[in-house]
Amino acid sequence: MKPERLILASTSASRRELLARLRIPFAVAAPRFEEILPPEEFCTPDQVRALVLENARGKAMSLRAADPSAVILASDQLAECEGKVLMKPGTEERALAQLLRLAGREHRLHTAVVLSEPATGLVEGEVVTNHLRIRALSEAQLREYVRREQPLGAAGSYLSEGLGIALFDYLRGEDPTAIIGLPLIATCRLLERAGILVLGATEERS
Repeated sequence: MKPERLILASTSASRRELLARLRIPFAVAAPRFEEILPPEEFCTPDQVRALVLENARGKAMSLRAADPSAVILASDQLAECEGKVLMKPGTEERALAQLLRLAGREHRLHTAVVLSEPATGLVEGEVVTNHLRIRALSEAQLREYVRREQPLGAAGSYLSEGLGIALFDYLRGEDPTAIIGLPLIATCRLLERAGILVLGATEERS
């Protein structure tokens, strides 16, 4: 039996590039799901972890009816610092304000990945949390970073895979790819449970 088609439910170029590292065939489709926004008031890390998992699940399930035979993979990510969730900035001034808030403080980046498997109807997910600290840089330095890299669509207002790495004192966690947007270690585990082996032939189902 041929393996099911794999679909990445994402419009993110970074997530496409990350999944392509695994060298398995996949298609890309935009999820038909409106993300649940975090509350404006204080959020605990556990609340944010639950939210990114719910959003990733919603993205995956939003494509299930359109392609019932596909394995669907989706992800979601939010940063939080001292109880405040950091949304994608959208503008240079908001990006600068976020970086000024983060400078000299540790924050957490929560990244969820969910896989919807058609043969069994199983929906599984994992959340990876990385702990990061941006250096106590000056406003002028942070403004220069924003001007040069334009991280306006990134949670936390930085791109650690690019010039943004120069911002950090440290990045700590079990999977550095989660910081970029898709935790590949967890993704491999989920794919293998669905019978898609990254190293080796795909398992056939009876």
